[in-house]
Amino acid sequence: MIRYDALDALPVRAALPGLNDALAGHGTAVLVAPPGTGKTTLVPLVLAGLVGDGVPARRVVVAEPRRIAARAAARRMAWLLGEKPGGSVGFTVRGERLVGRHTRVEVVTTGVLLQRLQRDQELSGVDVVILDECHERHLDADTAAAFLWDVRQALRPELRLVAASATTDAAGWAALLGGAPVVEAAGVAYPVETVWAPPAVPVRPPHGMRVDPALLAHAASVVRRALAERDGDVLCFLPGVGEITRVAGLLGGLDGVDVLQVHGRAPAAVQDAVLAPGERRRVVLATSVAESSLTVPGVRVVVDSGLAREPRVDHARGLSALVTVRASRAAARQRAGRAGREAPGVVYRCWTEAEHGRLPAFPAPEIKVADLTAFALQAACWGDPDASGLALLDPPPGGAMAAARSVLAAVGAVDAAGRATARGERLARLGVHPRLGRALLDAGASGAGAEVVALLSEEAPREYGDDLASAVRAARRGDDAYAARWRREVRRLRQVSEEATGSAAGAADARAAGLVAALAFPERVARADGGSYLMASGTRAELSEGSLLRGSDWIAVAVADRPVGRRHARVQLGAAVDEDTARRAAGALLAEEDEVRWADGDVVARRVERLGAIELAARPLRDPDPRLVREALLHGLRQEGLGLLRRSAEAGLLRQRLAFLHRHRGAPWPDVSDEALLARVAEWLEPELSRARRRADLARVDAGQALARLLPWATGEAARLDDLAPERITVPSGSRVRVDYGDPERPVLAVKLQEMFGLQRTPEVAGVPLLVHLLSPAGRPAAVTADLASFWRDGYKGVRAELRGRYPKHPWPEDPAGAEPTRYTNARLARGN
Repeated sequence: MIRYDALDALPVRAALPGLNDALAGHGTAVLVAPPGTGKTTLVPLVLAGLVGDGVPARRVVVAEPRRIAARAAARRMAWLLGEKPGGSVGFTVRGERLVGRHTRVEVVTTGVLLQRLQRDQELSGVDVVILDECHERHLDADTAAAFLWDVRQALRPELRLVAASATTDAAGWAALLGGAPVVEAAGVAYPVETVWAPPAVPVRPPHGMRVDPALLAHAASVVRRALAERDGDVLCFLPGVGEITRVAGLLGGLDGVDVLQVHGRAPAAVQDAVLAPGERRRVVLATSVAESSLTVPGVRVVVDSGLAREPRVDHARGLSALVTVRASRAAARQRAGRAGREAPGVVYRCWTEAEHGRLPAFPAPEIKVADLTAFALQAACWGDPDASGLALLDPPPGGAMAAARSVLAAVGAVDAAGRATARGERLARLGVHPRLGRALLDAGASGAGAEVVALLSEEAPREYGDDLASAVRAARRGDDAYAARWRREVRRLRQVSEEATGSAAGAADARAAGLVAALAFPERVARADGGSYLMASGTRAELSEGSLLRGSDWIAVAVADRPVGRRHARVQLGAAVDEDTARRAAGALLAEEDEVRWADGDVVARRVERLGAIELAARPLRDPDPRLVREALLHGLRQEGLGLLRRSAEAGLLRQRLAFLHRHRGAPWPDVSDEALLARVAEWLEPELSRARRRADLARVDAGQALARLLPWATGEAARLDDLAPERITVPSGSRVRVDYGDPERPVLAVKLQEMFGLQRTPEVAGVPLLVHLLSPAGRPAAVTADLASFWRDGYKGVRAELRGRYPKHPWPEDPAGAEPTRYTNARLARGN
């Protein structure tokens, strides 16, 4: 018996004439209706002709982004008709189908809809498709919309399309659907008071899947506060199942209050209890599924943790995974609205009003942030490999598409042009990520991969442990909601894999678990190496204490993360394998190459067999490629410096002289810094470098002789080296004194003071005054000057007074500027030298 009283109370009824007119005239429409108005339940029944007058009987498919929402919507519509699901209204989600011969409204997940479109592009027998909750911008929903528009444009112009949402980019969707009319339904919204309830002390921001336990404890305390301060049921938003379980534990012992958990893993009985009025007061702990997809009656209070889970490319897992993020302002608005569905309500937000203004306006579209491998395969099978012809609100990022095509090419799903191969079409029909599909098809004649792939398709409970084979055994004997879903998925995968391969499936064992994991993630096969595992990708991974995988020489890592502050990845789920399995699964990474490199201070030449970054075997290479040897020697020079060459005193002096001239004269005098010399090595060291084979050969190279090749011989300037930067200069005493060019800015002349008597002008080289270090008769510095005339006039008196008594045998004239320079003592001067 149809429940007309409930149907008549739904506010969306007022928008139905406009929606019917839009579909009759244009064939497409955008329906904007707030949560609770009946857009998910009444609209499909009316469009199918099951209620109301004047609408012909049609077959309607409603696409929901989540399994829990699909089941709930079907149950609600069946209840409104006075039926059970499977009659006029049915549903299909992955691994579960409840549809009868007379079903006119079928609720499916967007993933199921995509599978149908790939099998039957015309959607034969379907008259209307409703894409519900399209504002959530799930990748499957965006893809389905693009495919459906193609179908309507090219094959079935009579197919009617409705994009329905609580809050959406109505203009964008309308343009996408060819200028579709926008039909708006008014909702009944009661005022909702906002209470800002941040933690008393700062909490750590989310990282990956991790949430600070202090924030969860605070959320639990806010729930208790709300129960004490307000009437009605409490709906608390948390990011995921783990956080829901933890907060439920913190709320134990509430008198007269039922604590319920609603999420994708919850048993059907619990989901039904949440969606029906309760006899006692309730606290409902929910993920974002309760933002818009589900209506929870009796709620007057919302407690919002401020966190959500969004998809990101999970490089540790190789699949699109969820990470914890701050919820957007749009999500916070949706959540708060849940408190005002039936009466005035209140929302407790676990953050400050100032923080609220800094939140992102909307959640990121999944196509912008997720792994696009499955999307790229869908597009290739649809006939549009680069997705350039698809009607999408946001184009896929080029880099993500290139990475996706690389994975697809590696598993044989696409050809060189990006077109789907026959194997790719089989992979697309499996309904799992292409990596897991590859493992399912290639696991061997036993067909044992279904159990393992089913476990890897959805995050397994943590209590199952990190050993994949043991986790499969735990799922087999489990009696929870996850195990029930796993068994359904195993049956589905066995059926589709038998259709794809023609072989019957068996039960998974430890060997099969390892093979499947390695086939799905070949770059993450790993070998024990010094207390950790080195993966073929080059990343190191560690096992947790007490892991059943400890002691395995080889493992295949299926799931891993990288905790904050840790250098290595941490294995969350993996399986033991042997080397033969690793070689088979990661055969594309096998390579044998000659390796010539600088290591441990010398050239090492080997022939190495590798599996990615893992060295399998090596043997010495007797006759290495000279080019590789040259590169290794250059690396050694860059790493250890030009000190590897034999550097005589003459070579060091030549380099200093050239550095001085480059500093003060520039070209054509060369830059002789290490960087410049290594950059021009072919010009000055090539003959010696081409003959060298090891470090000892470099040690025999005369650096000075090699450096001389850089002198500007072609211009003739090389002949002026001794004039511009002489090794020695003649001082007034007649001595030839060496110039120290160690500081290219100002060379130094260290000479005994008496040998410079009578010289008024400071000596120069290349026009640069020398810095004169005047030495005592004992050869110790007595004074430093760059202006001899000034020194003789002002500084000499003090030096004479200090040293005259100490060195009485040496001349200390009162007028050094007019005195005769000498190298000798007074006595020797008296004897006539």
